[in-house]
Amino acid sequence: MSWPLVAIEEFCSTGSGGTPSRNKSEFYNGSIPWIKSGDLRENVVTQASEFITPEAIEKSSAKLVKSGAILLAMYGATVGRMALLGIDAATNQAVCNIIPDEEKAFPKYVYYALLNKVPEFINNAFGGAQPNINQGMIKSTKIIFPPLAEQKRIAAILDKADSIRRKRQQAIQLADDFLRSVFLEMFGDLSKDKMTRFGEVVTLDAKMVDPRGPEYIDLLHFGPDRIEKGTGRLLPALTAREEKLISKKFLFDESYVLYSKIRPYLKKCALANSIGLCSADMYPIKPIEGKTTREFIWLLLLSNIFTTYTKTLPDRASIPKLNQAELASFEFCLPEYSRQKKLSKIVRAIIVMKGKVENDLHESESLFSCLNQKAFRGEL
Repeated sequence: MSWPLVAIEEFCSTGSGGTPSRNKSEFYNGSIPWIKSGDLRENVVTQASEFITPEAIEKSSAKLVKSGAILLAMYGATVGRMALLGIDAATNQAVCNIIPDEEKAFPKYVYYALLNKVPEFINNAFGGAQPNINQGMIKSTKIIFPPLAEQKRIAAILDKADSIRRKRQQAIQLADDFLRSVFLEMFGDLSKDKMTRFGEVVTLDAKMVDPRGPEYIDLLHFGPDRIEKGTGRLLPALTAREEKLISKKFLFDESYVLYSKIRPYLKKCALANSIGLCSADMYPIKPIEGKTTREFIWLLLLSNIFTTYTKTLPDRASIPKLNQAELASFEFCLPEYSRQKKLSKIVRAIIVMKGKVENDLHESESLFSCLNQKAFRGEL
């Protein structure tokens, strides 16, 4: 069925917020949620990381936005991120609020329509290293505009598909949280009792090889950007051939843990799942058999005790924050090897389960994407 293309500005009002002066303490720690682009983590925002006062609303460019508005991050690291506002709140200037006229448009339909346009926004954005979306781009964007009843029908279908993929995303997050809780439950505070140096239970002398060699050129190459923050999941990577690598790289196999020595507070650490290459920005760490297991080392490097240790080290701007000597000097209470092996068994079982859920997530994301494309081609 053919429906008209209508510009957002014809049935929505748009605006942005502001940042009250940080020099005025009376503007902060109030009762009004103040949403920043980094707060757009879920499809519905119900919490803010900061709060401002009514006086801040009166004396700054921050404005109160009613629940139900559509929020879109216009620039910064979160550019293109979207959410529905589930509470009355103010926003900063990086967030555009889009308020549909509900006599003409169903907010959830407009949300999905704009979500479908995000790649286009980013492709057409201006700016240097970081793309910027502006209100003019949003207002002039045209979407397929069926009757209100049809908008609600389409939004309901997309809601169901979106719900499936979000539940699978949540299941993966719960699995990651479970692993950390198991680690804490089994080993507790590892900063007490007899301490062991990290360098005594692992080796840090992985072989460096020329990636142009015939036995290495088709191996995958991993840098810190190929480790997902927080989860330790290895992201898809290119081969040495595809990257046209020429400098030497570390060679690792399935017995290693990969840890980023650049800005270690980001907690970038992964279990290697194949033979591969990693950049000099990484430490391939090999547990010593009979002393530690790689699953224990992995969760140890993601733990608060290790994060706390890295924060005590000198912050060198021009070179990696954590050098090999500092990593080797990290001290902790080493649990019995038999207990580590129990942890490893649990971790491996959870990883298998996560793999199945991740496959299901991939399928559900493909389904949502397909339905989204069809909906805004007028084919759903």
